[in-house]
Amino acid sequence: MSDTHAGFEPVRIGLVSISDRASSGIYEDKGIPALQAWLGRALRNPVQWEPRLIPDEQAQISATLVELVDQAGCNLVLTTGGTGPAPRDVTPEATLAVADREMPGFGEQMRAIGLRFVPTAILSRQVAVIRGKALIINLPGQPKSIAETLEGLPHASPPAGGIFAAVPYCIDLIGGPYLETDPAVCDAFRPKSARR
Repeated sequence: MSDTHAGFEPVRIGLVSISDRASSGIYEDKGIPALQAWLGRALRNPVQWEPRLIPDEQAQISATLVELVDQAGCNLVLTTGGTGPAPRDVTPEATLAVADREMPGFGEQMRAIGLRFVPTAILSRQVAVIRGKALIINLPGQPKSIAETLEGLPHASPPAGGIFAAVPYCIDLIGGPYLETDPAVCDAFRPKSARR
């Protein structure tokens, strides 16, 4: 463990890129590297990555999410891809199928951020759910959109908050590890009584 991560709880994070073409080798997956790059800058905790690259098959997506939470022990699972209105876009259905509870605020804020850029962001169907002691969030497929969604638009007028600021406290509330963020990248919000 490097000095930069010393003293922080380890966390296991599942990263699922859902794409027929990338999973079959037609083109290189960019979702997982984008997620690792952003989270690597944002989190101070030592992270064990659990990456998965799979096709747009609803049963396989659900099975992968169950495996990452129930067997691999991930406290956070982020998916990328498969959230539009096309027939093969089944990530939200697969995610909801394995949920204990839905967390609709995440999807609402992701669409609000996307609408700052393109009117078609309203076609996005991303959801977030809780399964056991894990938070599962569907993210957009493009690396630039992934970063904007997680980090928000702090310099925009008016600024827009990113979704990741709420992730550490959500994981606290469901019994997961205490996530520490680098405020220069993402200032996690916790009530004063919940801070360490």
